[in-house]
Amino acid sequence: MGWVFLLLAGALEVGFTTTLRLLLKAPSSIALNVIFVVLIIASFACLQQAVKTVPLGTGYAVWTGIGAVGTVVVGGLFFNESLPPIRLVFIGLIIVGVIGLKLLEH
Repeated sequence: MGWVFLLLAGALEVGFTTTLRLLLKAPSSIALNVIFVVLIIASFACLQQAVKTVPLGTGYAVWTGIGAVGTVVVGGLFFNESLPPIRLVFIGLIIVGVIGLKLLEH
């Protein structure tokens, strides 16, 4: 069950980083600020649940990896951010690292 919470925590991290980007255009939006805070709290709550069964270092690495990869994908798809091939190679390395951590879990 820890890995389910970890995946959810990572997805929520992508949500709060995306909301952070939206807040740059509408910093006084009360709704966006509330959504941002709720997503952060939910992400950390899921991470807290995950590390009850997933090793802390692995959980943190996977959580940040999911957040990094997901945020790059969202940035490229929705915010017209550049995705040159070398950037995709390094994002791929993060994905390989996350998979490796899962495979090595005891």
